[in-house]
Parts: sequence; structure tokens; C-alpha cells
Amino acid sequence: MRVRDHFELSFANLWKRKLRTFLTAFGVTIGIGALVSMVSFGKGIQKNVTESFRSLDLFNSLTVFSEDFFMGERFDPDRRPAEAPPSGASRALLDDAALEKIAALKGVDTVFPDVRIPAIVRFNGKDEFRLVQVIPAKVASSRMLRFSAGKGYASDEEGSLIVADSLLRQFGVSEPLASLGKKMVISSIGFDFSRLNPVDLTAALVGERLPFTTEDTELTIVGVAESQAFAGPIPVQSDVFIPPGVSKRMKKLPFSNIWDIFRAREGRLGYSALNVRLSSPAFVEPVKKEVTGMGLRVFALADQFKEVQRGFLIMNMVLAAVGMIAIVVASLGIVNTMVMSILERYSEIGIMKAVGASDRDIGRIFFFESSVIGFIGGVFGFALGWAVSVIINRVVNYFLAKQGVPYFPYFSFPVWLALGAIAFSVAVSLAAGVYPAMRAARVDPVRALRHD
Repeated sequence: MRVRDHFELSFANLWKRKLRTFLTAFGVTIGIGALVSMVSFGKGIQKNVTESFRSLDLFNSLTVFSEDFFMGERFDPDRRPAEAPPSGASRALLDDAALEKIAALKGVDTVFPDVRIPAIVRFNGKDEFRLVQVIPAKVASSRMLRFSAGKGYASDEEGSLIVADSLLRQFGVSEPLASLGKKMVISSIGFDFSRLNPVDLTAALVGERLPFTTEDTELTIVGVAESQAFAGPIPVQSDVFIPPGVSKRMKKLPFSNIWDIFRAREGRLGYSALNVRLSSPAFVEPVKKEVTGMGLRVFALADQFKEVQRGFLIMNMVLAAVGMIAIVVASLGIVNTMVMSILERYSEIGIMKAVGASDRDIGRIFFFESSVIGFIGGVFGFALGWAVSVIINRVVNYFLAKQGVPYFPYFSFPVWLALGAIAFSVAVSLAAGVYPAMRAARVDPVRALRHD
């Protein structure tokens, strides 16, 4: 028998038992749909994280820390100032000299300190406490910030700022474009040295008069940055951004966290971290080696991404395993359908063998019928998985949008997933048809012809 004959016979036999064929194919459809949804969810999360890394230049970013403070390591306040670190080498200080030295390295595009100023932000008649981040104009105009309205400030001395749209929503502003050109007040806090006398110090000890003063700085909003669905790059983690020149003119505390106070106690008050942007990912390893040789610690997101990829691999395997459960159940339905078909067509099988059909031909008939069920289930299963995923994605984003979270495609459907789903469905169906095909091939034609 030709392949065409096998297909025509398979479709004819399945069409005679439309309800049973529909129910069996529907079981395969549910299984493939569940598998497609699970795998597409894992691939969607992985794709969006990877694209976020690329679009935000995270593969070109390094964060430099001193030995005193590295990604939350505990600083020892009892260490004596002259005591050397365990390695015996002198501890490097993250100051302007270190910044200039790193900026001079080959492949380094921009270096700026991680400066965050505790402040009260006033706008539209409301107050919000924020850590205002200082970033240079070159970074503010780069891909590290995505703008929903406006743009970055033009120079480091410009009296303007960038605000995140999520903060504007807390101020009651739903349209980012409407805030451009308006004034926002940054109220920072600084030391009042005029209060550093015995009388005022005594009052400060009982909390009556602390030696601090506030200063208001009025800046113009020139850009509104989009909130990132995926946590943004380490250099940019704030709702308000101002130029370095403005920061220098503002009254502010010389520290933004408790670790800065401990370092100040040892006379080592410098920057808590330096953010380094490279011109190409190819310079990551050479620059890391140079900076480490200065006695500093380096954190590279490119290295962390390898761990992230391993995590995604495990997640995809778990999701695929869950989807496979439905496929196993569907394959049992195919076996049941094919075995019932053999019993119903016992006499038909005997007649085909009597007129010259071989065991191989009989087995192929049931193999083709199984593959047709698998193909139909695979096509409609992928369509079902796609439709359900689209609905879930829209519902989730609808509710998250009310909380100010930007749209995020949680599912991804590459071409290989569609082709793979159909091919896998056919393969599973063929595997499920092995036993029925072998059973049909072993039918005795004499007993089959006598079968009532």
C-alpha cells in the first residue's frame, strides 16, 4: 500500500467514529495545550530577562566596591584603623582618585559614583520620601533609562531632574507628558555646624534640637522614565535622578547608609560603590582584572547571568515535566481508542489479510491512524495553548497596570515551539500506537473471518 492509501484509509476509518476520534484528539489537544503553555511561560520569562539585559546595557556594566563593603558584606566596626585586611595588602579607598584611575582603563566608557541623597520630594501638593540618585547626563541620556515622556538632561550642571512615572502616579499624575516643564522640590538634609556647641549638643542628646538643617532645591522636570517590569540595572535604582552639578550645590549628609558611618569612623569615608559602563562586553574580563589588582571588588552582571540561565533551564524542565503529565494521560486515551478499533474491525482485518495484506500493512494502518490523531491534537493543542496564554497574559497585565506595573509579555511562542509541539504530539501518538499496531498485526485471519 502506498503512503497516500494509508492516509486516505486512516481518515476514512477515523471519520466513521467521529465522536470517539474527537474525544481522543481532544485529550491530546489538552495535553499539548498544557505543555505549550508551560514551556512558553518559561521561555517568555527567559526572553524578557535576556532582552532587558541587552537593551539596558547590563552586559556592559560593572559595579566596583571596596573591601570594606561588598554587596552587603558586614563591615567590622571594631577593626583598628591601622589594621590591614587578611590578605596583608592595603585596603583601597573608593574616592575621586580611584574613579579617575578606573576611568582611564581601556574599554571604560563612563564611571560615576553611587550617590543617593535622602530627601523629601514635593510635587502637586504632596510629599514623598525618596533616595534621590545622582547620575551624569551621559548616563541619563543612555539606554539605561527608558523615557515615556521627555528626555535626559543635557549637562551635569543643568537645574533639572528626571522622575519615574511610578512616582508621578503616587503624586496623582496619570499623564507623564503633563508633568514636563513643571517644578519639583527636593528637600535635602545637612549638618548645621552652628548648633555644634555644648548647649545645643546637650539638647540634641535628649532629642530637643538635633544639629541638622534642611534645604529646598527647585528643579525642572525634563524627562519621565518608565518603570521597569524587570528589576533594572544596578546603577539605576531610584525614582528621582539629578545631575552631579546640582548635587554638589545641595546641602546633604556625607553618608546614605550605616556602613558609610563605620567607614567614616576609620577615616575612610569614600564612595560606597562606583558604577562602570564599558564600551563593549569584550572588555568585562580585562577591566575586572585591572580593578581587582587595585585591591577593589567587582560585581559583573554578565557573570550572574550565567547563573540565571541555569536557573531558567531548571525552571523549564520542571514546567515541561508538569505538562508531560497531561500528555501521558492523553496517550493512554489513544491506546484505548486503537484497541477498541481493533476489536470492532476484527472481521475487516481478516478480510484484508485474506486478500493479501501483510502484517506490516495492517500495523501501518493503525500507526497512521494514531499519527493522524496526534497531528490533529498537536495543531489544535498549540492553538489552545496560545489562546489560553494570551488570555492569561492580558488578564494579569490588566490587574498589574492598575498598580502602575508596565506591560510585560509573560509568554513567548517561537516558531520551533509550534513545530516541536506538533512533532512531539505525533511522536507520542505513534508511541501509543505501537501496542495496538502489534496486536492488529498478530490477528489470525481465519479466526477473524469467523468472528461474528
